[in-house]
Amino acid sequence: MEILNEDMGMVAESASGLLAKSHPITTFRALRDSGSTLGYDKAILGEMAEMGWMGIVLPEEVEGADFGFRAAGLIAEEMGKNLTAGPFISTAVLSATLLRHAGGEALAQWGPRIAGGEAVIALALEEGAKHRPKSIATTASKGADGFTLNGRKSFVVDGVEADRLIVVAKDGDSLVLALVDPQIAGVSVTSQVMLDHRNAAVVSLDDVKVPLESVIAEGESAEEALNAALQAGRAVAAAEQLGVAKAAAEQTFEYLRTRKQFGVLIGMFQTLQHRAADLYCELEQTSSLVAEALVALDQGREDADALTRAAKAKAARVGRQATEEGVQMHGGIGMTDEMDLGLFMKRDRALAEFLGDAGHHTEWLLRHRGL
Repeated sequence: MEILNEDMGMVAESASGLLAKSHPITTFRALRDSGSTLGYDKAILGEMAEMGWMGIVLPEEVEGADFGFRAAGLIAEEMGKNLTAGPFISTAVLSATLLRHAGGEALAQWGPRIAGGEAVIALALEEGAKHRPKSIATTASKGADGFTLNGRKSFVVDGVEADRLIVVAKDGDSLVLALVDPQIAGVSVTSQVMLDHRNAAVVSLDDVKVPLESVIAEGESAEEALNAALQAGRAVAAAEQLGVAKAAAEQTFEYLRTRKQFGVLIGMFQTLQHRAADLYCELEQTSSLVAEALVALDQGREDADALTRAAKAKAARVGRQATEEGVQMHGGIGMTDEMDLGLFMKRDRALAEFLGDAGHHTEWLLRHRGL
């Protein structure tokens, strides 16, 4: 079991208490059944801001809490356990990290709004079904007064009703990060409800005029800011997926402790005991790896990139194991909508693809080691 210092322990305890009480799985079920295209209750923004979560990685100079990525991961893990929906990773982690790394006027203007729960900012990066951050076809043509954007973005998480989009584009071989108002001419945002009932958006950009003051970064500084955001996003998403896996596993373990078959608790069958023990060990290993990746980010270590990729890949694998074992050990009842396992499985599958699946990051790690 992981040992947390006093500050991190308080973060984990407060997140666990608030989410289990105010945003349990039943709340997510109600959102799903309502057919909401937003995928979350807007009221959660204010609650997360009041707890300091929306500014968790932002500096105090822009009203952030500056508590770091380890704290963000603890919050995300509890969100995973409760299937709590909200623009935490999209705005408080990905966008906030990118803005913090880039600095400048964009951080000064939007940092306080993010921390205060007054703005949702979504990263418009992906252009296909798979995570390919190096393959950007969206163009940014530079003119005297700014850039003209053309392209199409898919799977923009929390892009529906976002206040701003951070669009990743290319000016020749140079990367451009532009802060775009989705209401301006040439921008089209189409809702795309995902497998896990969260919102994503398809964003079309047709001759969108972006003034120079809306450009967050260009060239090498843009690449550095985007890489920092992706590392943070991977690690915190892995933490949420770990939370999903832990909750699914705990429901399964409880079922093994209480369900009787042929007059015997099914948890007494050795085969099921071995499978449960294997899953428990995998969860503990994943927990350690995710924690190490988050700490590496906080410490600015050189191995942070590799660790966040390893954590993302490991969380994807243990998430699949936990949800599949859960369904199988429950038997037929595990396939019913009344059981939460199906909801955990859907969220797990969505997180597994988000910011790169296990295969994508494993391939990178092998290449990184020269294999």
